[in-house]
Amino acid sequence: MSGQAFLEAKALWFAYEENRSVLRGISFTIARGDFVALIGQNGSGKTTLAKHFNGLLRPTQGKILLDGHDIRDRPIGELARTVGYVFQNPDQQIFSATVFDEVAFGPRNLGFDPSQVERLTQEALVLFRLVPFAQSSPATLSFGLRRKVTLAAVYSMQTPILILDEPTAGLDWQNTVTLMELLSKIHKEGRTILLITHDMRIVADYVPQSIVLEGGEVTLHDTTRKIFQQTERLERAKLEPPQVIRLAQRLEPFGLTKNMLTVNEFCDAFEHLAQENKSARG
Repeated sequence: MSGQAFLEAKALWFAYEENRSVLRGISFTIARGDFVALIGQNGSGKTTLAKHFNGLLRPTQGKILLDGHDIRDRPIGELARTVGYVFQNPDQQIFSATVFDEVAFGPRNLGFDPSQVERLTQEALVLFRLVPFAQSSPATLSFGLRRKVTLAAVYSMQTPILILDEPTAGLDWQNTVTLMELLSKIHKEGRTILLITHDMRIVADYVPQSIVLEGGEVTLHDTTRKIFQQTERLERAKLEPPQVIRLAQRLEPFGLTKNMLTVNEFCDAFEHLAQENKSARG
């Protein structure tokens, strides 16, 4: 939507079993440097779709293009140089004896020289505030820290694309905000990010674009702001915008603009409206 096509799905169909398609004719384009949320109810096909981008699944029909090239015959190991994937459950991803080794595994496996591996690993540990746990066993850490370990392990590989499957699941709000601030920072470094999530508030607060999946089909792909104004279409997909957006829409007859996303935007608009009413009363 915002620049050169980087990741594309073209007429993509996929079925785990014959005649039971999970993805149905999906087509969309993600540009280099985009930050996109993939949203939809359980069973809509989000994780199934995302696993096509790094070769974990292959299309039944259609194709996936990476930087203009069909990836159908490219091995997973080769795709791992470009597409980093963080699984929903960190325990499905972690296997090393120490946090340091877990974060260093990717760069080592990609053939970086020892000095690069050390630098990339240390940078990731610092960014995700894991330095105090570098020699700890990941199994002894809290769920939130294990989540950070998996993110650091993918970040250290320096892939231009990051796919994150429910990275905030199981985190409290404070840790969610901390993680999303980190992802925003990583995005500003130039990474392309595809975020799978059920949390509409973090989509509104942090993610500029969104793709809505419903029944294995893309029903909306636009800016997050525009998508969250399409109440009826979201209802059909069984999605509900954040409460502040719904409140703003209800207050529109009283002069409050409905085209807002965040609590801060709401507070600013409400304060401006109050000042206008105060001035009008003289």
